[in-house]
Amino acid sequence: MGAHALDRDLTELAAAARAALVREIDASGAWDADPGWRAAFEAVPRHLFVPYYYVGVMGGYERRWGESPDPRTREKWVRGAYADAPLATRLRDGELVSSSSQPSLMAMMLAELRVRDGDRVLEIGAGTGYNAALLAHRLGDDRVTTVDLEPEITEAARRHLAVAGYHPVVVTGDGARGVPERAPFDRIIATCTLGSVPTAWLAQCRPGARILSPLATGLIALTVRDAGHAEGRFLHTPAYFVPLRGADRPDEEPADLDGLPRRARESELFRFLLALSRGSLAPREAYALWEREGQPRRERYGITVSGDREWAWLDDPEGPCAWPLR
Repeated sequence: MGAHALDRDLTELAAAARAALVREIDASGAWDADPGWRAAFEAVPRHLFVPYYYVGVMGGYERRWGESPDPRTREKWVRGAYADAPLATRLRDGELVSSSSQPSLMAMMLAELRVRDGDRVLEIGAGTGYNAALLAHRLGDDRVTTVDLEPEITEAARRHLAVAGYHPVVVTGDGARGVPERAPFDRIIATCTLGSVPTAWLAQCRPGARILSPLATGLIALTVRDAGHAEGRFLHTPAYFVPLRGADRPDEEPADLDGLPRRARESELFRFLLALSRGSLAPREAYALWEREGQPRRERYGITVSGDREWAWLDDPEGPCAWPLR
């Protein structure tokens, strides 16, 4: 196929790749909890939100972009934009600072958000703007607010959204502080990892609101009772996101696992417990708990926020297996 034919077919290629992605997400069961999200993924063109991205190659990263002079590179860019994979979109000194999440994980998180018509949603971490576009397609522009600390990220997200035909409110600010001028919210969804749940979020939620956020290496779903209280359990799925900039960062020093059995060192569920209890339980204490309790899955863990206190727990918020998060 010649260069001109490739250029001419780029829009058709994007449409076909988007349809294939939707079928893949459908088959995964990611939005089984709320199939209404299928229409949003069918309509919102992901490639408009990733005009360039980086793929790992030997010795570093390779940049793929939609305005490459090479038409075959542009074809790779479109196909990659619709892969069910996370895309690195912004690097700083070789460190990933922003990305577009894996679409099937996004679909699952949106389904678990349990939105209703008329809900007002705050997204923490604007990223490329793609997730905000999906929310805006479902709920309407005026019902969606997205916030990010970096002006260059919010400016790019606003630009991508406009090109795609969406205009939710995009705010530059510290996501840990929420967006009080747009409150109250019925739902808060974060696309960045936290060490604890910011108390400001609860104060900006209506009673009964739902907060869904990455924490440790999982996804916590909290129900807000009032401005000082929220509680909920982790979902079953693992989740790895870029940390929330501006918030208190968890201790990221690797745990010393010397002397622990290999089955623990290589267990994703044990590493989740390590991340959730870091700063409160030593690795050997975490291992003893993990073995004693039958190597528990994520769904058995939860978090409670009550006033100035926040703690994680296993099975029972008031049970013996609990430790502070802040």
